Amino acid sequence: MTSGGIFDVPQLEARLADLDGRMAQPGFWNDQKSAQGVVRERNEIARLLGRFREYADRLSDLRLLWEMAVEETDDSVEPEILNGIQELDQALRTFEVERLLSGEHDQKDAILSIHSGAGGTESQDWAQMLMRMYLRWAEARGYKAEVVDLLPGEEAGIKSCTITVSGPCAYGYLRGETGVHRLVRISPFDAARRRHTSFASVLAIPEIEEEIDVVVRDEDIRVDVFRSSGPGGQGVNTADSAVRITHLPTGIVVSCQNERSQLRNRETAMRIVRSRLYQIYEKKREQELEELAGEKKEIAFGSQIRSYTFHPYQLIKDHRTNLEVGNVQAVMDGGLDPFIESYLKSGKSA
Repeated sequence: MTSGGIFDVPQLEARLADLDGRMAQPGFWNDQKSAQGVVRERNEIARLLGRFREYADRLSDLRLLWEMAVEETDDSVEPEILNGIQELDQALRTFEVERLLSGEHDQKDAILSIHSGAGGTESQDWAQMLMRMYLRWAEARGYKAEVVDLLPGEEAGIKSCTITVSGPCAYGYLRGETGVHRLVRISPFDAARRRHTSFASVLAIPEIEEEIDVVVRDEDIRVDVFRSSGPGGQGVNTADSAVRITHLPTGIVVSCQNERSQLRNRETAMRIVRSRLYQIYEKKREQELEELAGEKKEIAFGSQIRSYTFHPYQLIKDHRTNLEVGNVQAVMDGGLDPFIESYLKSGKSA
C-alpha cells in the first residue's frame, strides 16, 4: 500500500490538518449547516486514515514475523503468516470497495421500495422474495432493516413494501439495486407447472437528514389515518395508527404502519417524503431528468437490470456488468455482494 495506490495519504493528511484548523477557528459553529458538513468530512478522512494505518501495521507485523522465521528457520509460524496474509487481502478488497462509495449521499442510510409489476400473483410473490433477499442481506452486514410499510397481495406475496436500512454506507451499497428485476421459474401457482416470467421494481433513495433544507408546506400535503393491515401483530391493528401522506404537488404517496403510535408513523412517513422530494429536487437541479425517468420505466420485459433464472437452468445475470452467478439460492439468501461490488467497480455508478 503506497500513496497513489488506494488513495493519496499525504493529500488526505494535509486535508485533515486543514479541516482541523478550520474547526479551531472562532465562530466556526455560527453556521451550523456548514460546520456539520466540515465535521462529517473530517471524520470520514480520519476514519480512512485510521484504516490505512491499521492495515500498514498489520502488514509490518507479518513482514517482521516472516523475517524472524527465516532467520531462525522456523516453519511452525507459516500457517499463521499465510492466514494473516489472506485476512489482510480480504480486508483490503473490502476497503477498496468502500473507497468507491464517494458519492454525496453514499454514507447515508437507505430507503428501499419494492413494487410488484406485470404478472399478478406471480409478481407479487416475486416482490416478497426480493424483500426477503434484501432483509437477509442487511442482516448479514449487521445493518438495521425495518419494514415500515407493506401492502399484501390478494392471494400471495406483496404488492409493495418500504424498508429503511440503517448502517454505514447503506445507500452507497444499495443505490445500484434501483431498477427492474426479472424472474423466470416454474410457477408454484400454476397446476400445469408452466414456466412464468415475473417482474418487480426496486428503488433505493438516501435518507435525508434534518439539516438539509427541504420545505414541506402544510397546505401541500394530505394526511390520512387508517387501521393497519397485514402482518404486524395484534396491537398494531387495534387502532387507526397507520398514516398515509400525499404530497399534492408531486403526487408522492408514502404510507407507514409499522408502529403502534400514529405520531411515530407520521414522523417516519414525513422523513421518507422529505427524502423523496430531495431526490427529485437534486435531479432537477443537476438536469438529470433521464435518470429520474428511468425509475418510472414500465415494470416489464426489456427494462430489467438483472435476471434471475430458476428454470430451465439456474443463473442470475446483471445486464449492466454481465456478472453471472450460478448459486441462485445463495443470492436469494442475501448474497448480493458480488453484484453490488461489480456494479461499483464498473464505473457505471459514477
